[in-house]
Amino acid sequence: MQSLYQILMLILDVVWFVMIAHIIMSWLISFQVLNTRQPLVAQIWFALNRMLEPIYAPIRRLLPQTPGLDLAPLVAFIALIALRIVLQNNAGFFYGT
Repeated sequence: MQSLYQILMLILDVVWFVMIAHIIMSWLISFQVLNTRQPLVAQIWFALNRMLEPIYAPIRRLLPQTPGLDLAPLVAFIALIALRIVLQNNAGFFYGT
């Protein structure tokens, strides 16, 4: 069971890193530091969007429409942190105490 806990934490760490990269890149694109017409930037942006869309889409359906402001990444990020806290607080279950 310890390995299951470690695998879950690894997956959450990878998702956390990808979400941070997506959030930072969205800010850089919004402030025109990065240009999506550059091939490398467009590829990275497209890949990050494709990876995170299955997480963001259900959240977007539940949230009210806010023109010009996407709250799905914020809600997903808070949920990810909450899930990590729950797993860490219940780590004893995985270690068989």
